[in-house]
Amino acid sequence: MSNPGNIAGGHKATLNNPKVSDEAKQHSKEVLDSEFDGGNVGGDNTEKNPNRVAGGLKATTNNPNLSEDTKKEAEEKLKAMGA
Repeated sequence: MSNPGNIAGGHKATLNNPKVSDEAKQHSKEVLDSEFDGGNVGGDNTEKNPNRVAGGLKATTNNPNLSEDTKKEAEEKLKAMGA
């Protein structure tokens, strides 16, 4: 079986594509409403993984393409996390 997230994503893309007919958009809206709770397929896990957040902040502090203000803000967030 196909991944439900991919199916819902395809229907969401259809709704936002200006080249798609109104009939196709209506069909996708009906499918999302009836089978995917309006497109909510992410599950109940809405918390971010703190290790991944810390890793992203550490990468930010070492990225030469970012401003010093951005790097400083990332360092402060890391300290607040206790990392």
